[in-house]
Amino acid sequence: MQFSYLKMHGAGNRIVVVDVRDKNSPIPTPEQLILLGDEATGPGFDQLMWVMSAANSDMAASYRIFNADGSEVEQCGNGVRCVAWMLAQEDGAPSAFMLDSPAGSIEVRMMSAGQFSTNMGAPEFEPKRIPFVADARATRYTLEVAGRNIDVTVVSMGNPHCVIQVENPGTADVEGVGALIEHHERFPEGCNVGFMAVRGRGEIDLRVFERGVGETLACGTGACAAMIAARQVGMVDDEVRVNLPGGQLVVNWQDNADTVWLTGNAEFISEGTIDL
Repeated sequence: MQFSYLKMHGAGNRIVVVDVRDKNSPIPTPEQLILLGDEATGPGFDQLMWVMSAANSDMAASYRIFNADGSEVEQCGNGVRCVAWMLAQEDGAPSAFMLDSPAGSIEVRMMSAGQFSTNMGAPEFEPKRIPFVADARATRYTLEVAGRNIDVTVVSMGNPHCVIQVENPGTADVEGVGALIEHHERFPEGCNVGFMAVRGRGEIDLRVFERGVGETLACGTGACAAMIAARQVGMVDDEVRVNLPGGQLVVNWQDNADTVWLTGNAEFISEGTIDL
């Protein structure tokens, strides 16, 4: 099997986009995805976006998402913008796209200077739908991790997130604590773990340990989850700049609104062809 790819990034999050809309190509096996995700044996990525034709004619395309460890996930905010960038290069491309994702339909709008804004849908707080093991819904939960209790916020943005407030994300034990929480027994499907510091009404610093990848330079759904966690307890306004190691994203969400908007860049790095 042979296919072409684009290697891109969104705020530093490494994304490979494979367009098979005009082909009937089988998806690589988990073992092949692991090889492709490693820069020593493939293009290297945090997430691979497998773009297919959509069953609904109102949709520009559909996609599936795979992590560097070969696992499949439900959503990737930075990857969506990279898919939209690819579609925007086509003749007669509209200024907005509807895309079909594993987490539902997604609207992406082209902004100025290579920026894209994505409607990420509504956050999910019900524990069973995240999924997260809890007796009842709460704004914050206490999680036992390696013999100590940690206060966390839990939310799904199409994929499960656990957000921890820290004084300084730069010195937080992202790898150690993140790995323990990723596979915690209270997250039946694992989770992404965000380490957040609120710097003002409109600014958050964040590092994210991503499920199936480890720490990445940016996580779009993680930025949304962090903003929502801070917004729920009145620490930020309804538009927040989220500073991640790889760049800055902007999240817009009003309390109880059905729509979270994520805005950021999508930048081309290289392209190539792989013969599996």
